[in-house]
Amino acid sequence: MSLSPALRYLQQHHDRFLAELEAFLRIPSVSTTPRHKEDMAHAANWVADNLRAIGAREVAVYPTAGHPVVYGAFAAAQPQAPTILIYGHYDVQPPDPLEAWESPPFEPAVRGERLYARGATDMKGQVMASLKAIEAAVHGGLPVNVKCLIEGEEEIGSPDLADFIAEHREMLAADVCLNPDAGMLGPEWPTITYALRGLAYFELRVYGPAHDLHSGVYGGVVHNPAQAIAELLAGMHDEHGRVTLPGFYDKVRPLSPEERAALQQLPFDPEAALLAQTGVPALWGEPEYTPVERLGARPTLEINGLYSGFTEAGAKTIIPAYAMAKISCRLVPDQDPDEVAEQLRAYLQARAPRTIRWELDVMTGAPPAMTDIYTPAVQALAQAMEATWGTPPLYRREGGSIPVVGQMQQILGLDSVLTGFGLPDSNIHAPDENLHLPTWRKGMEALVRFFYRFSDTV
Repeated sequence: MSLSPALRYLQQHHDRFLAELEAFLRIPSVSTTPRHKEDMAHAANWVADNLRAIGAREVAVYPTAGHPVVYGAFAAAQPQAPTILIYGHYDVQPPDPLEAWESPPFEPAVRGERLYARGATDMKGQVMASLKAIEAAVHGGLPVNVKCLIEGEEEIGSPDLADFIAEHREMLAADVCLNPDAGMLGPEWPTITYALRGLAYFELRVYGPAHDLHSGVYGGVVHNPAQAIAELLAGMHDEHGRVTLPGFYDKVRPLSPEERAALQQLPFDPEAALLAQTGVPALWGEPEYTPVERLGARPTLEINGLYSGFTEAGAKTIIPAYAMAKISCRLVPDQDPDEVAEQLRAYLQARAPRTIRWELDVMTGAPPAMTDIYTPAVQALAQAMEATWGTPPLYRREGGSIPVVGQMQQILGLDSVLTGFGLPDSNIHAPDENLHLPTWRKGMEALVRFFYRFSDTV
């Protein structure tokens, strides 16, 4: 086994790897809408074919109640090698609004050093970086056993993945999970994510009259559901940005002084970076915590969408029959999504007026997760990144949620090493999503180095 041939292979085949990624990106594998069901099957089969082409054995496309799961395994060149389970997803977010894209979302376009397409970073680019790193390592003598689990429902909360993992525990057994669905803080700052926030997602509906009413005839005697839901939503935070659900912070694991100090050791000004990335006039949130702490180590409640009444052009004077809001909570250790759902119900029971009725649907949930940065796998990745970038990686808490990380811990007893090669300006989930190709190329090199370094630790 030798690292050098694997790294040479990466350099020699980079153009082909990019062409394959572009072919993958042309498949509109949007998991949220039924009209893309055939595209989802196409993407799953495309991944399976790629696994076979680079030498995987036991390749299979497993049906689920929703979209398929793809599995493939690679044997190490030597016996008694450790096993890495690599996670990824082939589904992508809807591309709307289409008019905001400079080039069509499913027609990949290279402009400068970036590749533009839906899924370029989240996460088809990361899936391909992993598969091509395996391919290169195979040519150097694969030093570890590798199993790949590529799902198609991450963007809708992975509703069928937990059952699949539980049903295939033996097949998925490994020493560690490598999950490249995170990202980097900048092109010169390799990054390892050691904590993820969990998720609790809800739909709240408020009902008033049996049907829309004339606002002149009935205004003043009927409580408007749009006003009622606005009042309820406004009351979910206090003036300092703290969430007011009863018991919401009771189980929040406090930050130690040591971790607070470590989170401040960033080579840039987080507040200035956030202002530049978001375009907002000022940041908002709990004043006793820094922006970095609020992003990854503090829980949140956000209003993701609102609807009520007449929203078309022109005027229509009504009291709407109902109003709806989408609500998400990002959770930190040791919060539980089910407990947060009960806290939201308790808030509504206490605060909703008798003049309306309400319904709350719990749509999806995922637990938070945290990994010890001193495990052999994390340290092997840190060494691989330093060898590739010439600088030690930064460690961070991620504000987003990746449901499979908690599922791996709970079902398989498996910790995850989280990384990724998307950048803060990659426009994930937004128009003109893009992948910085020099960083992507370094990412593949770092993953190859990780395979060889991890093989020496177990």
